[in-house]
Amino acid sequence: MRFDLIDLRLFLHILDTGSITHGAARANMSLPSASARLRGMEDRLGMPLLERGRRGVETTPTGDTLAHHARLVLGQIERMQGELGDHQQGRKACICLWTNTAAMTEFLPSAIGLFLRDHPNVQIDMKERQSTETVKAVLTDVARIGIISDAVEHGSLQTLPFAVDKLVLITSRDDALAMRRRVMLSDVVNREFIGLDADSALQAYLAERALLAGHALSFRTRVRTFDSICCMVEQGAGLGIVPATAARRYRGTSGIRVIGLADSWATRQLLICMRDLNGMTRTEKALVRDLVGSRG
Repeated sequence: MRFDLIDLRLFLHILDTGSITHGAARANMSLPSASARLRGMEDRLGMPLLERGRRGVETTPTGDTLAHHARLVLGQIERMQGELGDHQQGRKACICLWTNTAAMTEFLPSAIGLFLRDHPNVQIDMKERQSTETVKAVLTDVARIGIISDAVEHGSLQTLPFAVDKLVLITSRDDALAMRRRVMLSDVVNREFIGLDADSALQAYLAERALLAGHALSFRTRVRTFDSICCMVEQGAGLGIVPATAARRYRGTSGIRVIGLADSWATRQLLICMRDLNGMTRTEKALVRDLVGSRG
């Protein structure tokens, strides 16, 4: 039973895209070549790795086992290359960091900027994801470091405190809620909101909380930044839910009112998570150390 690294990378590309066609494209391989390699892997094992359906492909139990070990093998090779890269002038090491919306927009930019300034031979691949997705990615070594909310289970991952993220409701100064100091989401869930893009991790989190409060959120429009939400709310276009740091930073704060969210989930401790700090490369450890120090 022999698999080369090209086989393993192709298999993971297929799983990540949910399609043999798209996996082949990501691997810079023709579809016939990719199909032949996949058949070869299944023939060597004597059992199928994937189940084909109208919605794409899914792994069999054998495929799950192969995917797990493929991620470990390729992850170890990447770490080896990263360690060796530390000794090669001009070679850039790449760290994969998954994080939620608040950390990416409010807490990470300054810390990551300083780290990149001090480590010119490092690249950081940041992806915005929900905390549950990040936990899964770090557990399977898809991501090396994650920033998650303490509200999610993180299993065997090691964690370190990073920041406190407090979500607040913002209204225009003329809104009927403007004089309130605190509200529950259930008190305003039937109002119209200005929100982030639907693929935002924070927007998905708020949508789940709204459904638990008994009502889907209604959006008049969606924008890409917290500052844009604040600007539209100031004009009376609707309500918004943003991190307290974003509400304070907005220059037009005099035109909006910031109201505390009394729901327990609105205040979250953000955690840095990793599989094994001792098993990380020197550069990855340096990033974790800088992130912990940036909030102190």
